[in-house]
Amino acid sequence: MDEFDIEVLADPELADPVLIEGLPGVGHVGKLAAEHLLEELDSELVRRVYSTHFPPQVTVDEGRAQLACAEFHAVTPENGRDMLVLSGDHQAQDGAGHYGLTDTILDIGEEFGVEEIFALGGVPTGELIEEYDVLGATTTDEAIETLEDAGVVFREDEPAGGIVGVSGLLLGLGERRGVPATCLMGETSGYLVDPKSARAVLKILEEVVGFEVDYESLEERADEMEEVVRKIQEMEQQNAPSPTDEDLRYIG
Repeated sequence: MDEFDIEVLADPELADPVLIEGLPGVGHVGKLAAEHLLEELDSELVRRVYSTHFPPQVTVDEGRAQLACAEFHAVTPENGRDMLVLSGDHQAQDGAGHYGLTDTILDIGEEFGVEEIFALGGVPTGELIEEYDVLGATTTDEAIETLEDAGVVFREDEPAGGIVGVSGLLLGLGERRGVPATCLMGETSGYLVDPKSARAVLKILEEVVGFEVDYESLEERADEMEEVVRKIQEMEQQNAPSPTDEDLRYIG
């Protein structure tokens, strides 16, 4: 297998599409947001990307094995712009892989005529929070005002250390290709899968891109996580032993 193999599954025509990236990261914020889009809106699987830079494993669903990959779905909502949504269970395991994967993502985006990129992710606060700000970084001055009007927060020197992985490289390499790119980062503790942060990010994206989705299933996940957080806080207050695997079990 080559470093990056692309499986072509469909070639729909998309109008004025935006690329939405939601690979795993801090709090699984971007992954949850992308998966919720695909659950709520009609979509079509159009590409799979396989790579020797992904972990050497397969996923198994009801006995059916699937080699580690990243998937692109075409989404054509009734309202708003068409979308090319990138999701998956893995990022690359090394620096060269991150660069190669991002270039491959941008190549596929170019095939579909992508004119703008939104990378979704989380920024860790190191503590449990109640109010979720969405931080932003973008490659054009024009986008800042639009994003601020939508509620995105821009802070000096944040996120500390910059943006790593595919989300960061989509901005850097996207700019070099002349494609405007933005990263939307929901605040999250960084300790747990965070549906609330994913919802905060999606609400910003919903306003900027123009689609409409229901948030009921994401809110149910958020309620489940609130119960987990409540148990953790009770144990901390009582100086109890660490919670068991059963207490913390959660499927992102």
